Amino acid sequence: MKNLVKDRIILGIDPGTTIMGYGLINIINNEPSVITLGIIELKKYNNHYIKLQKIFDRTLQLIDSYHPDEISIEAPFFGKNVQSMLKLGRAQGVAMAAGLYRSIPIFEYAPLKIKLAITGSGSSSKEQVANFLKSILKLKEIPKKLDATDGLAAALCHFYQREIKTEKANFKNWKDFVNKNPDRIK
Repeated sequence: MKNLVKDRIILGIDPGTTIMGYGLINIINNEPSVITLGIIELKKYNNHYIKLQKIFDRTLQLIDSYHPDEISIEAPFFGKNVQSMLKLGRAQGVAMAAGLYRSIPIFEYAPLKIKLAITGSGSSSKEQVANFLKSILKLKEIPKKLDATDGLAAALCHFYQREIKTEKANFKNWKDFVNKNPDRIK
């Protein structure tokens, strides 16, 4: 018998200083469904600190509008450009600060972990992640900016992680996992 996690709302965030993606899912009877997803366009702002203010403000608006129980955010990946890493880390920190300001628990996942949770492969492309989400969550269409589906993927990844921990998953083998999770196999 499945140990059900209480109904809740998860806000997923894909931080960025050019485009920030977000997605909200509702968990009812242990079934995820999409509330909304979208992006925050930040290209038009030249000042980095104005971008950070916009990220904070929009994240706070999402929190106040949808009242998420948890926030799942994509962790910055380690690249060669230190300045880009610093800016991305600031964007992530500002989004996290908005959640902390409203006392919402925050969970961080590496991009590889998110892709692995959604597609089964940590090397999946943004397009592959979006297509899996379309199938899993029955999206009518994939948004033009895939940062939105990346935010949604962060939320769904968190749901999957919590579901596995709550179930105290002890699978004997791959076949046992498939038998206990037919909805996760496409």
